Amino acid sequence: MEAVSYTAQWTAAARAVESEQREGALFTDDLARALAAPRGFELLDKYGGGGLLQYIAIRTKYLDDSIETLLTEGGISQVVFVAAGMDTRAHRLTWPEGTIVYEVDHAGLIEEKAERLRTLGARPRVERRPVSADLAGDWLPALEGAGHDREAPTLWVVEGLFFFLTEEQAKHVLHTLGQVSAPGSWLATDMVNMQMLRSPFNQTFLTALREDGTPWVFGTDEPEEFLAACGWKALEVKEPGEPGAGENRWPYAVQPRDRRGVPRSWLIRAEHVTG
Repeated sequence: MEAVSYTAQWTAAARAVESEQREGALFTDDLARALAAPRGFELLDKYGGGGLLQYIAIRTKYLDDSIETLLTEGGISQVVFVAAGMDTRAHRLTWPEGTIVYEVDHAGLIEEKAERLRTLGARPRVERRPVSADLAGDWLPALEGAGHDREAPTLWVVEGLFFFLTEEQAKHVLHTLGQVSAPGSWLATDMVNMQMLRSPFNQTFLTALREDGTPWVFGTDEPEEFLAACGWKALEVKEPGEPGAGENRWPYAVQPRDRRGVPRSWLIRAEHVTG
């Protein structure tokens, strides 16, 4: 397996494409192009279409805004990026003083990312602590060894992960986060529904992912209920194209929630339920 996963590469490439728009970019990630190597743009061409570029741009902006809002309003000073990949928010967002950012991913990616950032002369705008850990195993000791305080509220950012997991694995991740979430902790994440995995319009994309060994396997039609069963209360669930979620950038009409047979992506803010 390559040190930098295919997913991390093509996500970085998509962020570079958005950043380099002449006008109207939702965010600027000056590091993304270099972090997309070696195959990010090739893979993006392979997977592209169907709103993929727009979705990644909208999701990135939605989570950017979620971080800003929750840190400003929620009194949170520690943020954990789970499966951080080539994310650069530690380098491009403005952070409240005293915030600590943890980036959790496998050791090969952590090391490769560190080397590329050194080469680029990139300096984070916040205290950044990379955490090498196997997310398929017990990774909480590595996170706590890096300084994470389970007695303090945490913002967990889980971006572009859940659809690569089985339902049981997704539940396990959410329960794991809950184990070390003090009152006032939040989750910012994204998911898809089952029709997204079944729609004939998505099969070229989904087939390409399967061929590359990174299939999408999990979706939920009721994200609020799924999260609630795992100890999280979804206080905001939006779809791309809704106000606050790329309403001027999404190329498709947002369908009523009760309409059946519609592929949907969910952008979510959820609070941990204690007790």
